[in-house]
Amino acid sequence: MTSKFSNRSKASSSKRSKILPKLSRAQLGDLVPRRGNKIAPFIASTMLKASGWTTVGEIPNISQAVVLALPHTSNVDGVYAIPSLFALDLQISIMGKHTLFKVPVLAQLLRWMGIIPIDRGNKGSVLQSSIDKFKTGEPLFLGLSPEGTRQYTESWKTGFYYLALGASVPILPVAMDYNTKEIRFMSLVYPSGDIDADLPKIYEQYEGVIPRYPERLSQPLQDVNDSAN
Repeated sequence: MTSKFSNRSKASSSKRSKILPKLSRAQLGDLVPRRGNKIAPFIASTMLKASGWTTVGEIPNISQAVVLALPHTSNVDGVYAIPSLFALDLQISIMGKHTLFKVPVLAQLLRWMGIIPIDRGNKGSVLQSSIDKFKTGEPLFLGLSPEGTRQYTESWKTGFYYLALGASVPILPVAMDYNTKEIRFMSLVYPSGDIDADLPKIYEQYEGVIPRYPERLSQPLQDVNDSAN
């Protein structure tokens, strides 16, 4: 990637942000998974305000979804993404190595943070065990990063799609735009089973989004920006 992408995308990014309203904790419906903490939202909101970041878009009143976190090009992303979740009192779970849960005190902390133990060594069972967690019917927003790396990649890992399809839950794309300093919750995509038709519906929502390191943007998102220009 070159700076040319960044320059031509800033106008598109700013234009998109104008149509997305600010998102607050009060706007979340009763079905959406909550952390249930009264102090953290206030502290996190103060941190976000000081950093200049805002959370925009809409979170539908649903209890389950596969949440996509994109683009992910830096460890710094979490510095802004995590406070945005705490400010909303929103619970988005992620997967972690099951061995971390062998220490009782650490296990309690990890579960409080929303981390779900997964045995990544048994690859054949990861997808099914994730589907099974949704099948319990408990509220669950499961966060995944389909790029699978903070570096440039030619394609996305498609496990998130088959997870959503197998669990019969929608996909909620979320973007981090360093140009507008926005965490964006975008439109749901319901997997139809035709991945070639559904993936472009996700890609196009990231048009104009600028990550911390534009040169690391994944090829599918480079392509959607090239086609828009």
